[in-house]
Amino acid sequence: MSGMTLIVKRISQLMIPSIFLLGIYVVVHGHLTPGGGFAGGVLIAGCFVLLVLAYGSDEVKSEARKWRASLSESLGIFLFWFLAMLGLVQGTYFFYNVIAKVNPGQPFQLFSAGIIPLCNIAIGIEVAAALFAIFITLVILRVGEKL
Repeated sequence: MSGMTLIVKRISQLMIPSIFLLGIYVVVHGHLTPGGGFAGGVLIAGCFVLLVLAYGSDEVKSEARKWRASLSESLGIFLFWFLAMLGLVQGTYFFYNVIAKVNPGQPFQLFSAGIIPLCNIAIGIEVAAALFAIFITLVILRVGEKL
């Protein structure tokens, strides 16, 4: 697949930064607004999918891309697991909110959500990498195409 027309490439160049920024916003503000790690991860993966669809899959067929997607997915899962294990390390419960503020009514305590935004970021990394890895696999192993 060599890519699409110049119009599609230009429109995707204009849209991808906005969609990526929206995905980052949804991930980071997931503990305050509807959305979170999964929805933001899907938006971020959609940016990469749009990029491959617009410009073609010739660049994607390298092993380095699959390796990076797998490493990012593993990093997201490990970060989520590490945040969940922090409660056990401190001697409390599994997935205990260890960095939550004790006095949430005090001024200048904006980060009262504790580990929830960090969990959203970890889930966003994992979902974006997993969906993009699935897309890469489907593009590379297309029926009738030789590797």
